[in-house]
Amino acid sequence: MPLFKLTDELIFPNPELSLQDGLLAVGGDLSLERLLLAYNNGIFPWFDADSPILWWSPNPRMVLFPKKLKVTKSLSQVIRQKKFEVRVDENFAAVIKSCATVPRPDQPGTWITDEMMQAYINLHENGFAHSFETYFEDKLVGGLYGVSTGRIFFGESMFFTMSDASKVALFYLTEKVKSWNFLVIDAQQDTPHIRRMGGKPIPRKEFLELLDESSQFRTYKGKWNL
Repeated sequence: MPLFKLTDELIFPNPELSLQDGLLAVGGDLSLERLLLAYNNGIFPWFDADSPILWWSPNPRMVLFPKKLKVTKSLSQVIRQKKFEVRVDENFAAVIKSCATVPRPDQPGTWITDEMMQAYINLHENGFAHSFETYFEDKLVGGLYGVSTGRIFFGESMFFTMSDASKVALFYLTEKVKSWNFLVIDAQQDTPHIRRMGGKPIPRKEFLELLDESSQFRTYKGKWNL
C-alpha cells in the first residue's frame, strides 16, 4: 500500500489502506476540523518533534468496553477509601503537560510535542477533549485525557506520580461513559497496562463499524463533570 501525502484539502484516505504497522498518511495540520475528521474516521496523529505529522489507523485496534473494566481488590479499596479527589475538565492543560513530561520507564521520550499540546487544548476549549484528574492533598498526581465524539471516547495518554492515581482516573472515566451508554473507549495501541485493566484488541473493521454506529448519536460537548 502507498503512504498518502495530505494536502490542504480536508480529506483522509480510507483507513483500510494503512500500511501493515498502521501508518496511513503524512502531512496536513492539526486544525480542529482535521482532527475531528480524523477521529471520526478511526485515524489519529502520532509523531515526534523530529518527524512530520503522521496519521495512523492500526489493525488490530486496542479498545476497552466500559462494562469490561477490571478492578482489582486493591484498586477497589483505594476507590472506596476516597484516597484521591477526582475532578473532570478542571485543569486540562496541566494534565496534557504532565502526560508529556512525567517519565515512563518504558518510554524514553514523548510524542506530545508543543504543537500537539496546543492542538488538544484547542479541542478541549471547543468542548471535544476532556481530562479526568486525580488529586492528593490538592496536588495533581494523576490523570488522563482524550477526545470524545458521538459515543466513543478516544483515550490519548495518562500519567501518574502516585501509585493507582491514573487507574482511579480511568475508573471514573469508565463510570461516566457507561452512564451515557458509550460503545467503547479507544486505547489505540496494545499495552500491558490496558490489557490488565480489561482492554482487548479488535479488528479495525469492527472498530470502524462501532464508529459508524457512534456517529448516529450526538456528541456530549462542553465541560464534563462526575
